Amino acid sequence: MILSTAAEAAMADHVDLRRDVLNGCPWHDVKSMLRDVGLRPTRQRMALGWILFGKGDRHLTAEMLYEEASRAKVPVSLATIYNTLHQFTEVGLLRQVAVDGSKAYFDTNASAHHHFFVEGEDELLDIPGAEVLVGKTPTPPEGYEIARVDVVVRLRRKS
Repeated sequence: MILSTAAEAAMADHVDLRRDVLNGCPWHDVKSMLRDVGLRPTRQRMALGWILFGKGDRHLTAEMLYEEASRAKVPVSLATIYNTLHQFTEVGLLRQVAVDGSKAYFDTNASAHHHFFVEGEDELLDIPGAEVLVGKTPTPPEGYEIARVDVVVRLRRKS
């Protein structure tokens, strides 16, 4: 079984629904995505959204997005990148994946799925949902519920 909460399932339905109404124009689609989740389409959000979502599903760190923005001549600070990534995550446009204490990736595929992390190459790859079985999870403490379960399988190249 793949563990998923009702909230996560609802968010996945919203994400799929949102992508169904996109018209193929990246600029228009980003503006629609932002408005659909209640974010004002500012110039910086539009530019970063275009960079993030214009290349399909992928995994980026804040630093990777900052490098892409710099190459695209988008004048933005690393702090703004972090703020925007966290805003996009809070509204369900992105999914944050922590691979260790100091590195977090942001996934443009916000649906419920798990990941491979290639050590030494710092690459994150999607695992198809049906390939991971999550067994019994612990009972959360009183007053809490499990929000989601993230499985990150670490890989290294064979010697």
